[in-house]
Amino acid sequence: MKKTIHKSDTRGFANHGWLKSHHTFSFANYQNSERMNFGMLRVLNDDVVQPKMGFGTHPHKNMEIISIPISGALSHKDSMNNQRSIEVGEVQVMSAGTGLTHSEFNDSKTDEVNFLQLWIIPEQQEVEPYYNQKHFDITERNNRFQILVSPKDKQIKGSLPINQQAYLYLIDMDENYYTEYDPKNGVYFFLIDGEVEIAGEKLQSRDAIGIENTDKVKIKALKASKLLVIDVPMN
Repeated sequence: MKKTIHKSDTRGFANHGWLKSHHTFSFANYQNSERMNFGMLRVLNDDVVQPKMGFGTHPHKNMEIISIPISGALSHKDSMNNQRSIEVGEVQVMSAGTGLTHSEFNDSKTDEVNFLQLWIIPEQQEVEPYYNQKHFDITERNNRFQILVSPKDKQIKGSLPINQQAYLYLIDMDENYYTEYDPKNGVYFFLIDGEVEIAGEKLQSRDAIGIENTDKVKIKALKASKLLVIDVPMN
């Protein structure tokens, strides 16, 4: 078993005033040759957007982009004529493929938006761009892994498809709950909230651990915890 531990306070940080962003991997002005990716997981940004602010229209190409709101709601608009609000409990996926543009905006006058944005390197370039979002019943992730995203050619019922052999899950664990996860590839655990022990390592909120070369990972919640599981090919 190979472990890669990323503590919350070792992440890159950018404060743009309207946006505060923690970067798990190299992104924009944060460049760290030892923090480029975990397999096909290229970006994991933890973003806080101030009220009435947001990302103007900008392009993407050949990347699988996944957004998960933690608090607040984010308005989305793109060149595929999608105009939606992404709220807590929902997950958004975009296969940028041959190219698209989009914007994201916090319409609230009073509340910040906190969301995670993941970029996963696709297994096939220049695919037709794709967009979808879905609301997930949070009760179905209580002490069990709730599938959010799966490969388009092996799509698991109820999940959103992406152009890569990757799987994303959320699990909300009660204090002292114990479980095991069976990786399909390498697996990156990002602790959104709480305190857990994973493969013998203790993690606090916003800590993460990447694990390779094992067929079973032991997980125990030391406190009530919310855990994101990112199962991705390593090459």
